[in-house]
Amino acid sequence: MSIVYNKLVRDKIPQIIEASGKTPVTRVASSNECRDLLRAKLSEEVDEYLSTGKVEELCDIVEVVSALARCEGLTVDHILELAAEKRDRRGGFEGRIVLLRVD
Repeated sequence: MSIVYNKLVRDKIPQIIEASGKTPVTRVASSNECRDLLRAKLSEEVDEYLSTGKVEELCDIVEVVSALARCEGLTVDHILELAAEKRDRRGGFEGRIVLLRVD
C-alpha cells in the first residue's frame, strides 16, 4: 500500500525510509519549484509548531528559512543582519507589547 506525500523532505529521509524496509519514490525539484515547495514546507512546519509547541518544530522552521534564504541568493547571516536592522528601526518583541487599539 502506497502513501502519497508529494512534498519536500530533508535530504536523508529517503535513506531513513529505505532503512525501515520501504521503498521511497523521489525526484529532484527544479529551482523555481523548490521555492514554492519550501514555502509550503514553512507553512507546514509553522502549523506543526503552533499545534504542538515543540522546540523541535522551531528547529525545522529555522532549517526551512535557511533553505529559502539560499534560494534567494542570501546567507542566513545576511538575513540575521537584515533582521537586526529592522529590530533597530522598529524594535523586537522583548517588551511583549500588545496593541489594544489606536484612537
